[in-house]
Amino acid sequence: MSTALRRTLFLAILILAWEAAYRLIGWPAWKFPSALQTFETLYNGFIDGNLLEATYQSMKRLLTAFVISISVGTVLGFLFARYRWLDETLGFLVVALQTVPSIAWLPFAIIWFGLSDTSVIFITALGATWTMAMASRTGIINIPPIYTKAAQTLGTGTGFRMFFQIMVPASFPHLITGVRVAWAFAWRALVAGELIARGVGLGQNLQAGRDLGDTALILSVVFIIGILGTISDHFCFKKLEERILVRYGLAGVKK
Repeated sequence: MSTALRRTLFLAILILAWEAAYRLIGWPAWKFPSALQTFETLYNGFIDGNLLEATYQSMKRLLTAFVISISVGTVLGFLFARYRWLDETLGFLVVALQTVPSIAWLPFAIIWFGLSDTSVIFITALGATWTMAMASRTGIINIPPIYTKAAQTLGTGTGFRMFFQIMVPASFPHLITGVRVAWAFAWRALVAGELIARGVGLGQNLQAGRDLGDTALILSVVFIIGILGTISDHFCFKKLEERILVRYGLAGVKK
């Protein structure tokens, strides 16, 4: 039995058990919905365009913040690995900031940018930047010195050519791990920010579900986030990681 078939069978059994447990226990829908109610809400939400538009707006904010965090985080990691004094000062601060939940900066974001997309993008980028900075720092520090010495001998220099041609490719295994973790952190920060900010998004739908006591809507949004996270990780980041590991001889080719 293939992996995909096993997963499909497991999900089917899980959904049937969920519906059976709902009917046997007899919980009211406002406490926890049945599988049928949840999938009906999910279907209607996409048919009327509400959940579709919310997903689009959330993904737009997420991707914008993610590109910012990957760019800034990678450059910071390079600087920390390249300059010891910067690593011991600003790098120490970044380690401290990494432990602070990005949602803690939301009051400042609202003061600076108001209840807007910019506030959500700001805290979402913060949620991923520090993680990416530490991952890229680790990846660059672990580059064998022979690589940089050979590149300098061949005339690469020590500036941007060294960074883009040698350091970034050589640190890819660590970078892609940082990207996967940063993606997860960005999702968490995004939903937390959208719970408060104005506009259309998955977080706003969670808030609407809470206000209306619509647990089926809440669970539908949770499903959408989980499905998007699984698809992006499995078909994008995981595939990219496998190719990179094979490219650098760190993993065997899967048949």
